[in-house]
Amino acid sequence: MCSINGFNFKNENLVLKMNKITSHRGPDGSDIFCNEEISLGHNRLSIIDLSEAGSQPMKSYDGNLVIVFNGEIYNFKELKRELADTYQFKTSSDTEIVLAAYQKWGKDCVKKFNGIFAFAIWNNAKKELFLARDHIGVKPLYYFWDGKQFIFSSEIKAILEHNLPRILNREAFNHYLRVLYVPEPLTMFEGIRKLPPASRAVLKGQKFDIDVYWSVDGDSYLPGSNREIALELEKKVMESVRSQLVSDRPLGIYLSGGIDSSVVLDCASRVRDKIDTFSVGFKLSNKEQAEKFNQDFYLARRTAKHYGTNHNEVLLNTDDVADMLEKMVWHLDEPISNPTAISMMKLAGFAKNKADVVLGGDGGDELFGGYERYRMSVVSDFWQKFMPKIARDSVSCFSEKAKKMDTAAGIDRFSLFMFQKDNILQRVVKEDFLDKKTTRNFFEAEYFLSVGKTEKLMEADRKSWLVDFSLMLTDKMSMSAGIEARVPLLDRKLVEFAARIPLKYKVNLFNTKIILKEAFKRRIPDYLLKQPKRGWFSPAAKWLRHPKFYKMTLGILSENYYPETKQMFNWDNVRDILDNHVEKREYNLNIIWNILVFQKWVKMYNVKINL
Repeated sequence: MCSINGFNFKNENLVLKMNKITSHRGPDGSDIFCNEEISLGHNRLSIIDLSEAGSQPMKSYDGNLVIVFNGEIYNFKELKRELADTYQFKTSSDTEIVLAAYQKWGKDCVKKFNGIFAFAIWNNAKKELFLARDHIGVKPLYYFWDGKQFIFSSEIKAILEHNLPRILNREAFNHYLRVLYVPEPLTMFEGIRKLPPASRAVLKGQKFDIDVYWSVDGDSYLPGSNREIALELEKKVMESVRSQLVSDRPLGIYLSGGIDSSVVLDCASRVRDKIDTFSVGFKLSNKEQAEKFNQDFYLARRTAKHYGTNHNEVLLNTDDVADMLEKMVWHLDEPISNPTAISMMKLAGFAKNKADVVLGGDGGDELFGGYERYRMSVVSDFWQKFMPKIARDSVSCFSEKAKKMDTAAGIDRFSLFMFQKDNILQRVVKEDFLDKKTTRNFFEAEYFLSVGKTEKLMEADRKSWLVDFSLMLTDKMSMSAGIEARVPLLDRKLVEFAARIPLKYKVNLFNTKIILKEAFKRRIPDYLLKQPKRGWFSPAAKWLRHPKFYKMTLGILSENYYPETKQMFNWDNVRDILDNHVEKREYNLNIIWNILVFQKWVKMYNVKINL
């Protein structure tokens, strides 16, 4: 991967500063292009075509176009054959394919690409800048536009090099409190936005336009039985993994111990021998706790042995966490409340010793119905459809299970999307900074108003949670170590195929991820298929009780830590919640981590809070 930077005026020193602050994304080289209308910068992580010819910013053969590109185009060889008659290629890089495709097809070139990318092309003849982001939103692209000044980058911190006002976006703050991240197109900074996935933009003079170039068709279901669709799914996953194993640098696989990364490993093992795999676990003195929090770590070890990989393991201890918190927040650009981010950063730094490219299992849950909340939603639909209210009331009188089913039947699908409830937020956030309706209105308008169906919940996860939480963590934590993270389960064609698989083949009353398990039941070990869904969790609740980490946390969760936030929180209640957690009177990890990361971020980035 790389970093791309730029703006619509000439200033060599400023674009060099943007490159410098994002150099971790591209440690193999850095360069700029400037003329009177545009400044472009690029930091390179060489993956395909390691020669100097692949360096960026890259010009077209006629000198009219200049590109800065971050990502990979997996079908670049097929496109090169298609474009060979109309373009004089000078390199073997996929970046030049993007230039050639744009020259031939204009802004519709993005419809031809299968890959992960964010790029900008300056067209000198037209005096316009074209930008685009990949179909799923794997690679980030931020921008600032006030009608005159346009700035873009792979990371927010580079845009802030322009000395823009650093003002908290209150709407984004409310979303962060409830769903633990900031949904696009917002960021936590007023005026700085994310270019949405599957979007392209054109800047020409004082006009800036954005449109969507791709969407998933989930209205027409695939014909065929569960087994027939599963066989086709296996082929498509295999094709995706094969295409993403292409690299001129060392390559490995993040192995979590779950089904998704094991499926990726299974496919990769059919193509390559002795693959490097990487897993992270937790160093805990208590044997029982170590067993509990390292279940997936041990499963990953077992799976690596099954496939005969070169398995590499690293352990995270509590002292690491305290030391790494600041680095994690800096790399995130804006707060994302997930303690496993530190585990991911630790793993990336460890993997960099052996690999520059790492494949992972991101997207399997969202595409194939892996989350428990999908099963709960299906239960709700079934209970309401087939059990009349009077019968539900009667059965519930005699059965605890029936009562739980009846509760599920009343599920508000939006509540399944929320991670922080209002009752806890009202205890710690002052009323002036808390808007109960903002987040509900934002997500309901986009996903939940058209009947509370399970498919809509999955769509919300794919378009929002996956992009701005899961993939953002994967990108930022991997790039903190200069690693390119690839996500073969989110191949464009595979996503299109998965959207047409009937819901009944993904999740039912009793099971999740049905179709993926069916597709690989003859390939991956049986013990993986029978494992309950746990997710990649951490002993963060116990970290807070560690003397060093508790002392640090107590100092951060204080009205004196950053004066701007003194009026935002009920600090006595915040400390009570922390102490209740430490003394095991309440479990308050989510809200504590939420505020902890926010406090660390707001001070680090010197953000102003408008009262």
